[in-house]
Amino acid sequence: MKISFVIPAYNEEKNIVDCIISIKNELDIFCVDHEIIVVNNNSTDRTKELALKHGAKVVDETRKGIVWARKAGFDASSGHIIANIDADNRLTKGWLETVYGHFCNRPEIVALSGPLIYYDSPAHIRIFTKVFFGIGFVFSKMLGIFIPSSMLQGGNFVIKKEEFKKVGGFDTTIEFYGEDTDVGRRLAKVGKVVWTFKLPINSSGRRLQNEGFLTMGFKYGINYLSTIFIAKPVSKKYKDIR
Repeated sequence: MKISFVIPAYNEEKNIVDCIISIKNELDIFCVDHEIIVVNNNSTDRTKELALKHGAKVVDETRKGIVWARKAGFDASSGHIIANIDADNRLTKGWLETVYGHFCNRPEIVALSGPLIYYDSPAHIRIFTKVFFGIGFVFSKMLGIFIPSSMLQGGNFVIKKEEFKKVGGFDTTIEFYGEDTDVGRRLAKVGKVVWTFKLPINSSGRRLQNEGFLTMGFKYGINYLSTIFIAKPVSKKYKDIR
């Protein structure tokens, strides 16, 4: 089972190398058929140059936005499963083994996701984040009793390519908020969408630090609910934080 890593990147010269290296470190431990695709989303810095230098395949996408970039990488991928990883994320040890353990042993799974660990944020923020994910997980489970529901974390989710094609692929009308919820919501109609705390990934807390924990939590929460109930997020605009 081949895995394609898709990494959207806009002016990520400070992060892209560490992201790619973290993937390669995991591949050294758990060797599988793979490809690493960096989607250069109108970068004006050395993102593309550095990605190529470190062995990634680069796809240029001139239409700005995370969903356009994910779609471009998805369309260019040849893997059976697609790992959507953000450029400021770093794979944790055992990440690949967890992914393959789920997809190989449970064929009904069409998507797998886990939490972010804001490694560069203060300890109290990391604790609050764990609580936030815990509340979200419980709420998603309860909601799933009544309507198709799921929980995916943008920047740390893996999907089966063919099954995602069946539900229409990425919705490019979504700008930012709710894009992960939309993916999970539609995939839940054709298979099992699994959230596990055994699939953490290290991530920069730059957005959280810029917007504030409460503001960011509110935005993610309200857009999660609107995407589940009315199939679209309420927030149309977002800050482009680097």
